Amino acid sequence: MLSPNQISYLVFSKAGMLRFFGWLFGALFIVFVGLAGAAIYVIYDVSKDLPDYKQLASWEPSVMTRMHAADGSLLAEFAEQRRLFVPIDSVPKRLIQAYMSAEDKNFYQHNGLDWKGITSAVIRYVQVKVTGHGQIVGASTITQQVAKNFLLGNEQTITRKLKEALIVRRIEGSFTKDQILELYLNDIFLGLNSYGIAAASLNYFGKPLDQLKLEEMAYLAALPKGPNNYNPFKFPDRAVVRRNWVLLQMYQNGYITEAEMKDAQAKPFKVNPRPFGVQLFAAEGFAEEARRDLVQMYGKDALNKGGYSVHTTLEPKMQVFARQALARGLIGFDRKRGFRGPLGHVDMAGGDWAKYLNNIHLAPDAAPWRAAIVTEVTNEGATIGLQPPFLSNGQLGGERETGTIPLALLSWARSYVDGTALGKEIKSATQVLRAGDIVYVAPSGQPKQWHLVQIPEVEGALVAMDPHSGRVLAMVGGFSYGSSQFNRAVQATRQPGSSFKPIVYAAALDNGYSPASVLLDAPVEYKLQNGDVWKPKNYEKNFFGPSTLRRGIEQSRNTMTVRLADSLGMTKIADLAQRLGIYDKMPHQLSMALGAGETTLLKMTTAYSIIANGGRKVDATLIDRIQDRFGKTIYRHDNRECTGCKQDHYDPSLPEPELIDNRERVMNPYTAYQITSMMEGVVERGTGKKMQILGKPVAGKTGTTNEERDAWFVGFTPDLTVGVYIGFDNPKPMGKGRTGGELAAPVVADFMKLALADKAAIPFRVPRAIELIPIHVNTGKRGVFGDPGVILEAFKPGDEPPSNTVVIGNGSATPTAPAKPADGVVLVAPATPTTPASQQVGPADGGLTQDGNGLY
Repeated sequence: MLSPNQISYLVFSKAGMLRFFGWLFGALFIVFVGLAGAAIYVIYDVSKDLPDYKQLASWEPSVMTRMHAADGSLLAEFAEQRRLFVPIDSVPKRLIQAYMSAEDKNFYQHNGLDWKGITSAVIRYVQVKVTGHGQIVGASTITQQVAKNFLLGNEQTITRKLKEALIVRRIEGSFTKDQILELYLNDIFLGLNSYGIAAASLNYFGKPLDQLKLEEMAYLAALPKGPNNYNPFKFPDRAVVRRNWVLLQMYQNGYITEAEMKDAQAKPFKVNPRPFGVQLFAAEGFAEEARRDLVQMYGKDALNKGGYSVHTTLEPKMQVFARQALARGLIGFDRKRGFRGPLGHVDMAGGDWAKYLNNIHLAPDAAPWRAAIVTEVTNEGATIGLQPPFLSNGQLGGERETGTIPLALLSWARSYVDGTALGKEIKSATQVLRAGDIVYVAPSGQPKQWHLVQIPEVEGALVAMDPHSGRVLAMVGGFSYGSSQFNRAVQATRQPGSSFKPIVYAAALDNGYSPASVLLDAPVEYKLQNGDVWKPKNYEKNFFGPSTLRRGIEQSRNTMTVRLADSLGMTKIADLAQRLGIYDKMPHQLSMALGAGETTLLKMTTAYSIIANGGRKVDATLIDRIQDRFGKTIYRHDNRECTGCKQDHYDPSLPEPELIDNRERVMNPYTAYQITSMMEGVVERGTGKKMQILGKPVAGKTGTTNEERDAWFVGFTPDLTVGVYIGFDNPKPMGKGRTGGELAAPVVADFMKLALADKAAIPFRVPRAIELIPIHVNTGKRGVFGDPGVILEAFKPGDEPPSNTVVIGNGSATPTAPAKPADGVVLVAPATPTTPASQQVGPADGGLTQDGNGLY
């Protein structure tokens, strides 16, 4: 140990001083080397498991899939994270400046770590802690936030901070500033399930980035520090303060003038949240069906993260027309069945009637219908209190509103008896309503006056299709998607009834028959295996003797159709039905000729589209085209070849390119036109007369199943096919006379009248070589055009009307028994007869009998 003298010598002598500083330097050097070694080791140790920053170059974020209608309008969105990727070049400059002012004003000057900012943040932290006033500011740069958000997570540890410091240097050395900023602006969470600035702009303000105002940009830039802290609905005052602070920073950084800052700070704070989901009225069912198709094609995960741009076939105007037409048809029929009574009844003790309406929820797509409570009833009408409309937050809002239901607007509400019979005629409102009744009402068009309405018990569906491409232009799967998400256009399998008959007749035309062929309309019997006898009947319960095939389909004759199917053989009919896509595998049973087999409205409409386009195969589609997140087309429904379409420049001397139609032909074009002409007769002279209101060439066929359980009409013009069915979800009789011609055809006519209002009347296209020969519509014999009952009938090349009438129906192969009753068929037992011919009723060769003699 050194003595005091020795220490004094070392400190105060020159030699001692040198020795002391030499010792001190050595000690410090050893410490420095130790610390440096430790730092190197720590850096080495931390660096061993650093995430690979190069993955940022191939980053594919979870991007929202957007679905558009045919006119480009937004239909729906699907996402786990509501994000839209936007290139940095497309981001408004002022929005970038707003984020830099709020988050990293020196972004373009530092190399990942802003030491000046860190120093300022430390000084500011000390000031706030000492004085207790002010706001602590962060020092993380945008590059650090990218490293944290993409690679490291939010763990608050020294190790994570060290990793962050190392990674940001590597990121800054490998990526440009614009690339880093692009990653940041597209990834950051900004509340309302918005990831990235593009989604936030839409979700908060309902507009794209290039339409944002300065104050709106400032608010979006205020959100990264804590979106929930500046939620515009929960904390609007905080949001304004933070927005104004960002504007101040922009001014201090020289990005805006003082006048611009003060003007923006003075603006009221308004947001316009955009609803997530289906954006077009009445299109929910269509969007959901298209979503199912996408999931089947690519999977649910890809749909919600893949950022697809889906171009659908939906025509928004047609969709609205379809919803209106179907709703009118269902409401009109439902009213004919009478009023089923109020939704409920309450004791009106006291005057606070509004509380009784709080728990009544009407589907949003039922607007403008409202729930109401009857407060007073007189002979002349009822006084009602109206439920306030629901706000965007799902709560009732608005002032109390009252109105009246005049007698004239509830006179339809005769009491329900059995679906066909109604109660007494309404002469006083007291016959229908009493104080305390809760009902639905609809605007009448007159101030304070409302219609009494009820949600239809019956349901239905409508499909409109382009017959040349299979594009579904409109689809409505029921009265209200909000009340029932079951899409009856594609999910309900129903018996098509007589709307299937054109397939039977088309198969006959393909096998030697003509529209002028004469078939017997007379009683016919089929003995079944169990000994029972099936006797198909016409809807009118009478018979008309020899009739042309045209008359058979125009008047929807059941016995004629069964005879024709029996004579032709069910194999040919089943083959055509399967090629048309109506059934995957059709049973070879005679009742199938009368529409006993179950299928969907979409399949039937597609089959009629094939007839309408001349026999070319079309596949129904709700999707035209799909693009990936980079704009590359990865799916296109129209796969026709166009070799001349791809040209570097337009050359007017070249002929127009032709689309090569290589689609399968499933029906002879002559047959397609013949059956089309026959179905024109259905509208002109047969069961589809309600379609005449359209005033344009239209063909189609009605369908009615046993006991009027289903009512169908599928019809088409040269460029539009429409199918409608109406029936109860749990099939039950709708009432005598509630046929396809009475219920479904008017709905199709209503829709077509709206959809084709601005379209010129176009006749059906006649194939070359078809011969139009005047014949008597009833006998099939040649006639003089212009004479009563004479029409121009379509004959295939080489065919002509026979000089002598030959009645078909006096012999055919052994029939096969029906599977299910349909369209007036009285089915005794669903069994295939195997009894010997000698035991069958009627002639052994066909099992047919007319008036008990087998002959007419």
